[in-house]
Amino acid sequence: MSDLIYLDVKTKRRNHFIDVTSKIQKVVAESEIKDGTVELFVPHTTAAITINENADPSVRSDIISYLEKLIPQDGRFDHAEGNSDAHIKSSLIGTRLSLFISGGHLVLGTWQGVYFCEFDGPRSRKLIVKIKSD
Repeated sequence: MSDLIYLDVKTKRRNHFIDVTSKIQKVVAESEIKDGTVELFVPHTTAAITINENADPSVRSDIISYLEKLIPQDGRFDHAEGNSDAHIKSSLIGTRLSLFISGGHLVLGTWQGVYFCEFDGPRSRKLIVKIKSD
């Protein structure tokens, strides 16, 4: 049993991957729950959350670059707000993620980090965290 925790995320570009691993690890470390899961949810229709490599920043820029080519902002869309590309990118990446916690630490691979993915920035966003015991 735990409450929802809201983390603030400030994005600086239209398409921006922000490493939020340390923010989430801090929440996990401060929790009374040392073994279980942490649920992450992005309550926005033009943003997402993912796990990917955190050693080489070119991986993030490659993902953003390819998504921009695959789904360009100036594509032919019916949605009138001009951010249809962001809605599609958010749906492809996803707005929810679940991670294991062991001994008060996130269970991630050696090269993995958690990224908040902005597709309609810059903006002030929220990331919702919920920690659950086994």
